[in-house]
Amino acid sequence: MSKETDTKPSENDNNLETVMGLIVNGGNAKSSAFEAISAAKEGKFKEADSKLKEADDFLAKAHNSQSSMLTNEAQGKHVPVTLLMVHSQDHLMNAITFRDLAGEIVDLYKRLADAKTSN
Repeated sequence: MSKETDTKPSENDNNLETVMGLIVNGGNAKSSAFEAISAAKEGKFKEADSKLKEADDFLAKAHNSQSSMLTNEAQGKHVPVTLLMVHSQDHLMNAITFRDLAGEIVDLYKRLADAKTSN
């Protein structure tokens, strides 16, 4: 094998990098969303909003990885479906759902705080 072949990432390496990007960014998004709920529970609404924004940023990174994979598939570059890939998609979907729910919970805490100050 030539040196060029040895240093060039394989298609498998690229797929693994994409899958791990989904898992890591999805996990980070879910963690940030959970931190947003915790901050809102303590009445720290600016921090909660910042954590929701952070979660959105992680989800955008994950979405970019996913879009790259989908684009390749649409161009006929079929990627074999592995258990790790399925896990990464599941991880991302759970993170998206959790982020949406966290936004609603933060809003509820804000409304509760507003109601307490109105009375």
